[in-house]
Amino acid sequence: LSPGAKMGCFTFIKVMMILFNLAIFLGGGTLLGVGIWVTMDGQSFLDIFGALSSSVLQVMNVSYFLIVIGAILLVIGFLGCCGAQKESKCLLMMFFSVVLIIFIAEIAAAVVALVYTGLAETLLTAVVTPLLKEKYGMDKSFTDIWNVTMTKVHCCGLNNYTDFSGSPWQQEHGTYPDPCLVGGSLPLARPHLRGCLLQGCFDQILEEIKTNAGVVGGVAAGIAALEIAAMAVSMYLYCQLDQK
Repeated sequence: LSPGAKMGCFTFIKVMMILFNLAIFLGGGTLLGVGIWVTMDGQSFLDIFGALSSSVLQVMNVSYFLIVIGAILLVIGFLGCCGAQKESKCLLMMFFSVVLIIFIAEIAAAVVALVYTGLAETLLTAVVTPLLKEKYGMDKSFTDIWNVTMTKVHCCGLNNYTDFSGSPWQQEHGTYPDPCLVGGSLPLARPHLRGCLLQGCFDQILEEIKTNAGVVGGVAAGIAALEIAAMAVSMYLYCQLDQK
């Protein structure tokens, strides 16, 4: 290619890089804002988006999840946008490194999820179960999110109703959460009478993910493709700046 054509290509990719990362930055800011909103006023969030409560994200406190993801996207968008705009090799390399770390982490998480499902369940149980025993019935936002999740997904706790044993709710009311009670009793406590009606939310959500494996895989592949493209573009700009 002639020098003019190379410069035109460089400029076009630079502009695309800026616009792409500006969108990421704005998206990250939006998620961060929603996360803070949920933290401050979780009930209003549930009133508006209650229909989405069966999402896998509801297993954990969605506000913290949104804040973390929003902050990461803000950093990525800032590094990519400013790196391309200012033609800064340092910022472009930082952008490449952050995206590469996230990409590797996603691959590792996918391998663990596929090969070590039991280990993933053990780790999730080790994190979530103590939260249920500590916060359910005391943290209103956390309690509301779990109530809506259990009602919509027809599940009880992460593993079963015993996840709530010793929780502030159980200590205060002397019973288990309403979504766990069918006909005034615990179906899991009397399987010979009631049958195993309410499973833990982990099993239910895992089954939902397996049912929609094609969609989940497609979304994951799309995100991975975008990350690879972002790394390739940032490295191209970095190399072109080297030549300049």
